[in-house]
Amino acid sequence: MNFKFQVSSFKLMALLVMVVSGIAFHTKPLIADISPKEILSMADEARGNVEGIEWEIKIESIENGRKQFRTLKIKARDFNSLAEFLLPPKVKGRKLLMIDRNMWFIKPGLRKPVPISPRQKLVGGASNGDIASTNYAGDYDATSVSEDTINGEPCYLLDLIANNKKATYDRIMYWISKERLVGVKSKFFTVSGKMFKLATFEYGNSILIQGKPKPFVSKMVITDAVVKSNVTIMNYSKVKLKKIPDSTFNLNLLVR
Repeated sequence: MNFKFQVSSFKLMALLVMVVSGIAFHTKPLIADISPKEILSMADEARGNVEGIEWEIKIESIENGRKQFRTLKIKARDFNSLAEFLLPPKVKGRKLLMIDRNMWFIKPGLRKPVPISPRQKLVGGASNGDIASTNYAGDYDATSVSEDTINGEPCYLLDLIANNKKATYDRIMYWISKERLVGVKSKFFTVSGKMFKLATFEYGNSILIQGKPKPFVSKMVITDAVVKSNVTIMNYSKVKLKKIPDSTFNLNLLVR
């Protein structure tokens, strides 16, 4: 009798251990299973860092009461990209080429491309680097990772510090959806620690990554942290995966 009781007790304890272990396994935070770099890499895919992709951006900005707009076609492969201005007519034909962390401005009639910084302002609150495919996984180091909620959606909150001087921003606080693995909100800071703008993202577009649908950015709203009436809206459309030839990023060919 005692032997049967001991066996039954042992089985019960073993079952409890299995149940508790199962609960621990299923409730273990994903943050323990995935590195910050992997989180950023997957979020980068939703903002153009893939093998080959093309899209259009319509940029509308209000800055100090003045309205501006631009329409550009972007061709990107990994973290290289070429932006061609389509509208308005006065800027049509101009181009911005980014290769790795270097950027050049090309204008019809100019004999030589002009080296520029990704930090230089394109229009309104948008920096040149904002229109390119993002490479946050390569350009930033996560100094801390925590969890937060944005509009009811559980997110990773990464505090990112630029690891090179050519990165578009010095520091970014970046909220990434835990379920969708896309960036939903950003705050941008100067070296001195002053926040100067923030951005929110929407993902109404979709692409296929390794045969599986992946959300792709459809809207980015940038708001000035000081003058909140200064707002830049970037709408993404005509997104399609395609093979981008090497010649697209050949600087010598672009200035002919």
